[in-house]
Amino acid sequence: MVGRIIGLVSFLLCAFPFYVISIYNKDSSEPINFWSGDTSLKDKVKDIKGYNTEMAGLYKKCAFFFLLTGILWAVFPIAGIVLFVFDCSVGIYLAYRVYKGILARYS
Repeated sequence: MVGRIIGLVSFLLCAFPFYVISIYNKDSSEPINFWSGDTSLKDKVKDIKGYNTEMAGLYKKCAFFFLLTGILWAVFPIAGIVLFVFDCSVGIYLAYRVYKGILARYS
């Protein structure tokens, strides 16, 4: 039981930054970065408001999937492990592809 609680708390700690970034930076005048330290977005993004709105949506989806993984881990550990592996492999790739699509639309 303790392992389930630790897993849930770990995934909540992973989801929290994504959710905070999506809420805090949605109306920012700076583009939301996908890669940490990327300073080239100011030159690339033309419509920052639209870009940030879509990036905030992407980050909220990432937060939701981490939250879902944590809840699943606490209730059904095997299903949580499967979703965790999906999040850390296919999920990252899909988030990157969505990011590239958003960047292409607003560049």
